[in-house]
Amino acid sequence: MLARNFLHRAISTVRGVRMLSDGLARMDFSKIEEHDINTFKELIGETSVLTHNDALEFHNNDWMKQYRGNSRVVLKPKSTSEVANILKHCNSRRLAVVPQGGNTGLVGGSVPVFDEVVLSLSSMNKILSLDEYNGVVQCEAGCILQTLEEYLAKHGFVVPLDLGSRGSCQLGGNVSTNAGGLRLIRFGPLRASVLGMEAVMADGTVLDSLKTLRKDNTGYDIKQLLIGSEGTLGIITKLAISVPRKLHSVNLAMFACESFQEVMDTVAAAKDKLAEIVSAIEFYDYQCSELVVRNLPGMSKAFESNFPFYVLVETTGSEEGHDKEKLDKFLDYTMEQQFVRDGIIAQGGIQMRKIWEMRENIPLALTKEAEVFKYDLSVPIFEMYNLVENVRTRLKYRCPHAAVYGYGHLGDGNLHLNVTCPKADKQTVLHMIEPFVYEWTAEKRGSISAEHGIGQMKTSKLHMSKAPELIALMRQIKRVFDPNGILNPYKVLADQ
Repeated sequence: MLARNFLHRAISTVRGVRMLSDGLARMDFSKIEEHDINTFKELIGETSVLTHNDALEFHNNDWMKQYRGNSRVVLKPKSTSEVANILKHCNSRRLAVVPQGGNTGLVGGSVPVFDEVVLSLSSMNKILSLDEYNGVVQCEAGCILQTLEEYLAKHGFVVPLDLGSRGSCQLGGNVSTNAGGLRLIRFGPLRASVLGMEAVMADGTVLDSLKTLRKDNTGYDIKQLLIGSEGTLGIITKLAISVPRKLHSVNLAMFACESFQEVMDTVAAAKDKLAEIVSAIEFYDYQCSELVVRNLPGMSKAFESNFPFYVLVETTGSEEGHDKEKLDKFLDYTMEQQFVRDGIIAQGGIQMRKIWEMRENIPLALTKEAEVFKYDLSVPIFEMYNLVENVRTRLKYRCPHAAVYGYGHLGDGNLHLNVTCPKADKQTVLHMIEPFVYEWTAEKRGSISAEHGIGQMKTSKLHMSKAPELIALMRQIKRVFDPNGILNPYKVLADQ
């Protein structure tokens, strides 16, 4: 499957690199000197301190080649104590630090802006334990999502998170960005599954909250502050995650709709008729299907005719006969109500994978275009496609060669809006869609970042989703956790 190998290494097209440092002043941090390099070698070993150009090139760039930093050193600690010792030194010297996981983010949150020290968690990748009675796994922050998936599958469990970048993203990064994914409607947000955490603060203090309890009502839940903080408050080193049992009755249906109203009716019906077994509800438009078939050899459409919208409904349960019967009845019901114009239920794993590949490979197909503007937004479901149509209207005459694509997670109102264009039209298109996209989202009381985070891409847009009082409180929290501001500066809070 193409999406299973959707790694940053596979992307060969290099577009114009976005460097936030253009127009942004470097803060008053110390610069790395030779004695710092020597200290790091003493603390974590010479082989764990990378200074050669090849290693720096990989860690200074995000996988989309949109952001580039200029770090002189990459550190790969192998234990929590090594992370603590690194941060003690960096804090005492006021050396800025960028925590880095799999570097699969889309907002530049895991790469340096200037010459920050890169602290990679990739060497801390162990699975520590699995409590099969309580369904709790403990692992280090650098554990790759797919590795954990495969380990748990052997024991009859699943990770409550499913991402296209599973082959390279790391659990620490997933938690630091509160990653969403395809099955949030079933498992809830990732923060709901994190039972315990070990993290290191900017001054090297280790916060040990690595518990496996489902109930612990003893004051402030500090780990929840670190979840989604994108490494600006502390560096996660270990996690305890609640993992559900793997259910073996999995079914997938795909529906074709003529309007987005029919899409919404199908979603409402799925939540009603399939309530206890629905595990994913996704959609993509006709433009996305054409893009995937055009840019990815071997991909094909599920229906002979073309339709404006396609909806995927996945169910997961424990009784194959019961679940299949419910899905068959649901297909009949939606056809009778004229919510859908055509529909299929996957017959076996091969057909199921082919249907999923069309949806999961949309991001990969987009990378084949000359220029791509990506937006990860959360709005009420009845507003989702209005934005796509509004953007198309804005670009229709001024930028006729631009294309607009809409897909996303219908179960939780997460729209992935993408705009592509020739290189020559980049600035014109950008002027037409920004800040319009963010302003439109704010008017609908939506979120400018549903699951990707703020990173360095959206710092100046944070006020469109957060009230001034909330941002002020975020700054106070940042100062308490990181008085010197060394952890992931220039990210999330614009002037930190």
